[in-house]
Amino acid sequence: MAIKGRKRRRVRPGYTARLTSKHQATVPREIRKHLHLESGDEILYELLPDNTVLVRKTSPLDLDYLQALNSTMNEWESEEDEQAYKNL
Repeated sequence: MAIKGRKRRRVRPGYTARLTSKHQATVPREIRKHLHLESGDEILYELLPDNTVLVRKTSPLDLDYLQALNSTMNEWESEEDEQAYKNL
């Protein structure tokens, strides 16, 4: 029974890869094509709060930026700060 006025949401297919004994995996062809990946390109794995992982093509600028940003993200990691802000 079809419901009028509602569009079916298209679900994108998932892709899998098997890890080798050295923890390496081949990026599936469809993903390589979608991200325009070539041999030697770098990809970034970003861990999201909901336990998903975002994978994207990166450039040297991205890596430089993330490395610089990473060194500033531990400003409030002391035990004193944890205690002071734990009830916020």
